[in-house]
Amino acid sequence: MYYFTYAVFMAGFFLVYRVIHSPFGHVLRAIRDNEPRAVSLGYDVARYKLTAFVISAGLAGLAGGLKALVLQFAVLTDAHWHKSGEVVLMTLLGGMGTVMGPSVGALTVVAMENYLSGIGDWVTVLTGLIFVVGVLAFRRGFVGEAFHLARRFPF
Repeated sequence: MYYFTYAVFMAGFFLVYRVIHSPFGHVLRAIRDNEPRAVSLGYDVARYKLTAFVISAGLAGLAGGLKALVLQFAVLTDAHWHKSGEVVLMTLLGGMGTVMGPSVGALTVVAMENYLSGIGDWVTVLTGLIFVVGVLAFRRGFVGEAFHLARRFPF
């Protein structure tokens, strides 16, 4: 099951990479940066936003289905609002605006939850504390700061 999960992850990762670096992705970036300008250039902003939402929902549904397939069960707590906040936490910690950032953030948060699970309910408090320190210390997220340092100090 590991190889199947890895293949699906890599296919989804490749899809996201291709969407970002396609003309469609450039239009989405233009909409994010200056929506009135994109409208004045003649783009149907509502259609582009809907398409981006459908792609996002499809990938989220694929991830949820894959999780249920791997774990052999699905629980109702996965539909709680706390999980949405956890996804935002992962994205901010890893780095918004990067392809690898959310993956690195997810790896960091899941690793913290697994390794710190022995302290009980304090995991949430400690995760929040690490999140606050991470956001204050790494403004662009872990991956964003790494890219910034790599650009600043070329080898």
